[in-house]
Amino acid sequence: MGEWKAQISIRVRQDLRRELQGVAERERRNLSNVADALLEWSALQLRVAGSVERLMKYQLEKKEEKK
Repeated sequence: MGEWKAQISIRVRQDLRRELQGVAERERRNLSNVADALLEWSALQLRVAGSVERLMKYQLEKKEEKK
């Protein structure tokens, strides 16, 4: 059988919601599926980084190296 899923509610900027809705439409998914995939991926990244602060710092440092 499948896993039980828990509902969550978050507030995001309207432009972010529109962008994610566009991704969902392009991939023929619903917004909930896209949000679930992003949360799963980001939770894994957070686990590896150890904290939100370290995760964000790592991402900012990587962007600066690409310039």
